[in-house]
Amino acid sequence: MSSIDTTVGDRLKDAFRRYPTGVAVIAAGGPRGPVGLTASSVASVSVDPPALSFSVMGSRSARAILAAPSFTVNLLGPEHAGLARDFARPGGPRFTPEQGWDLLPTGEPFLPGAQAGLRATPLRLVPVGDSTVVIATVLEVLLGPARGRLVHHDREFHTLHGDEI
Repeated sequence: MSSIDTTVGDRLKDAFRRYPTGVAVIAAGGPRGPVGLTASSVASVSVDPPALSFSVMGSRSARAILAAPSFTVNLLGPEHAGLARDFARPGGPRFTPEQGWDLLPTGEPFLPGAQAGLRATPLRLVPVGDSTVVIATVLEVLLGPARGRLVHHDREFHTLHGDEI
C-alpha cells in the first residue's frame, strides 16, 4: 500500500498530460519473436558514456524488453503516428510488413524509416512502484530521415512539420 496521497498521483498524471514529449517504439527480440511498446519517456542521459533512459510498466512486452540483452529505441517521426498507436494498445498489430520493420545483424528489430534508431543494452534497471526505469548504454546510432515531429500530448499523438512549433 502506498503512503502517497492518491490525489498527488492523479495530479501528477494531469501535469504530465500537459507536457508534450517525443515518441519512440522500444523493440527487442523475445523468446516468442519480436516485442515492442510505445514510450514517451525516452531521454538522453549522457554523451560520454552514451546513455539514455526510459520507463516501462509490467506488460508482457515490457517484461520481454527488460529481460533482453539488447533492444532498439526507434525515435518516431510524423509518418509513424499510426504505428505509435498500434504499439501503445494491447493487441495492436506489431512488426507487420506494412510497418516497415527490419532486423539488425545483431538480431534486434529496428525501423529504418524512423528519425533515428538507437541500439542499446541495459546498464541499470531501477524499480519504482509498478514501473521500471531503464538506464541503457547506447551501442549504435542509426540516423534516418528528419521529416518533422511526432509528439505525445494529452493522451494523443500530434504531428508537426517544418516551422509549426
